[in-house]
Amino acid sequence: MKVKVIPVLEDNYMYLVIEEITREAVAVDVAVPKRLLEIVGREGVSLTAVLTTHHHWDHARGNPELARLRPGLAVLGADERIFSLTRRLAHGEELRFGAIHVRCLLTPGHTSGHMSYFLWEDDCPDPPALFSGDALSVAGCGSCLEGSAQQMYQSLAELGTLPPETKVFCGHEHTLSNLEFAQKVEPCNDHVRAKLSWAKARPLSGLGKRVGGTGFGGFQRRPNGDQGLWSLQKRDEDDVPTVPSTLGEERLYNPFLRVAEEPVRKFTGKAVPADVLEALYKERARFEQAGEPRQPQARALLALQWGLLSAAPHE
Repeated sequence: MKVKVIPVLEDNYMYLVIEEITREAVAVDVAVPKRLLEIVGREGVSLTAVLTTHHHWDHARGNPELARLRPGLAVLGADERIFSLTRRLAHGEELRFGAIHVRCLLTPGHTSGHMSYFLWEDDCPDPPALFSGDALSVAGCGSCLEGSAQQMYQSLAELGTLPPETKVFCGHEHTLSNLEFAQKVEPCNDHVRAKLSWAKARPLSGLGKRVGGTGFGGFQRRPNGDQGLWSLQKRDEDDVPTVPSTLGEERLYNPFLRVAEEPVRKFTGKAVPADVLEALYKERARFEQAGEPRQPQARALLALQWGLLSAAPHE
């Protein structure tokens, strides 16, 4: 099983999962369909399905165009609000694409119909993969928009039971900001410190070309701690992603998976896991509010770059 990590939009990832014997492929969270199809053609694979984690535009906006370009393509997900959905999936349902097994895991919280996908191949030395969308990210998790803290805790707890070697492919590049917050929560955690040093040392060829967007309404912080606008350029294949991590690693430095640990409980002043998680969300929001608000003109320029807006016709 081969996973192509495709940076798109401001800080999103979409993925192409390839079954290397049959050359069958499945896409995850299609935001820019033409970019995906370029890579499908380059890899020489047959795209048979799209797995969408949730209905938000930056994860599903490419579905209609892709369905038009590829008639008969299966567009799968757990929420009727997903663009061009052809079949609604249920929690625990299993799919098969060649030798690749897919287990569908309903993980509500970020949205009520958020689905994560656990993929593996039998008798294969490669570790399994989790496509977690906005339920779980490297050293963090998505904001809880349509559920309770208890629901989100249960979703994360379920993901946390997967094998520790599972590779985590999340929906956004928020690693640096997530780790800075994790260090605030657990300043004495050596795993956080080591991962943060690693993330700061990553080449910034593409990951530095961004404008805000941490999932909590703030800005991704520069390695030197400054905040503000990065250059308005598209992300491309020169970007150096920080995904994947592994679930085993996440349990060591992700505060949202460590709600039962004493340092995290002490930081929040709470003891019940769901209460700890809710307090972490509030603290994370305060942490992100230290960033500058996004400038409307920057958002408009990015939208034009991504093809979400067209220039107004001359009168």
